[in-house]
Amino acid sequence: MLSVLSNPTYRAFYLAQVASLVGAGLATVALGLMAFELAGSGAGAVLGMALALKTLTTVGLSPFVTAGLERFSRRSALIGLEIARGAVMFIFPFVTEVWQVYVLIVLLHSVSAGLVPTVRATIPDILPDEKDYTRALVLTQLSYDMETVASPLLALLLLSLVPLDGLFLVAVGGFLISAALIASISLPAHNASVSLGVGARAVKGLRLYLVTPMLRSLLALTFCAATASAMVLVNTVVLVQSELGLEPEAAVLALAVFGAGSMTAAVLIPRLLDRFPERVIMLAGACLCAGGLGAGAAVSSYATILLLWLGLGAGYALILTPAGRLVARSAGRSDRSVLFAAQFALTHACWFVAYLTAGMAGAAVGIALTFAILAAMAAAGLLVGLRVWPADHAVAAAVCNDPHDQ
Repeated sequence: MLSVLSNPTYRAFYLAQVASLVGAGLATVALGLMAFELAGSGAGAVLGMALALKTLTTVGLSPFVTAGLERFSRRSALIGLEIARGAVMFIFPFVTEVWQVYVLIVLLHSVSAGLVPTVRATIPDILPDEKDYTRALVLTQLSYDMETVASPLLALLLLSLVPLDGLFLVAVGGFLISAALIASISLPAHNASVSLGVGARAVKGLRLYLVTPMLRSLLALTFCAATASAMVLVNTVVLVQSELGLEPEAAVLALAVFGAGSMTAAVLIPRLLDRFPERVIMLAGACLCAGGLGAGAAVSSYATILLLWLGLGAGYALILTPAGRLVARSAGRSDRSVLFAAQFALTHACWFVAYLTAGMAGAAVGIALTFAILAAMAAAGLLVGLRVWPADHAVAAAVCNDPHDQ
């Protein structure tokens, strides 16, 4: 798996991703602490609104920002976006009112709305061999999983050395390091047609995505993964500390087990793809998510929670890790950026619905019924994914080409 890092361009690009992830992770921790300083017991409402604004900004702007960036070289666009994120983050220590947090969140994620799809669309051009690209997807998934564990630990270490404002400044450093690493390499050109306007390119990406059965299935299966992760991330603390009466450390361990399940499955993906098509692997992941949520209502001990979280983490990774292969395969290079932007926007809409449902249902009807509701949602995603993705790969490949693109 690590052999892909022998490619010097990808190695620098991957390290830039890691630096950017560390910056974003520290910023997330720092934002939570800032919300408590500004709002006290109302910090949860502040963070909830911040999450909603983040998601809505991403869903609404990603296709359009990414289409607009196609007029610039990838290298210049990515450097500029990382510097812009650093500039927004640099303002956070000067915030004194909650409304200012909301404004900066919208600005920050307006930039991220173009950054993330452009990064994802660039990797398959750096690594055109599908096996190498699969290894890169595994490394990316592992980086995301490790970031969720490492960022809080790094934040705790830094807070023993610097005040809260220092976390934001270290996050700025992560974004600037990412920009510097990207500046040190040459990246493949967009190869995108600029004859269409920004709006038309954005709409084309969304249309391409939604007319492709394989990608419609991917969206349904991603919704299945989102329900599982939403249950874990939103309700682990409630389930472990409130329902079982355990200490906070037990909740942290449960979250870590979910991450361990995801990382373990991600590492196995290249070998699994040598033996099975993506459809089989991703549908198996969806079965793990839907079945695990269905079994969750009967959970009564901490040991079974850990086992369940391990399975949900595995199912989550089995769905999401191969996703980039499907998107990259579904369009030529000229449409790759807008297609990844459509994926980014539409999947964030899935997470928005899943997080909202997990939080509201958990508060209104209790954990057992929340498991049942999310299990039903996951099962719906599984059934739609199974129905709309043809089992015959020849058929799937044929329908991936948009007839209007000829």
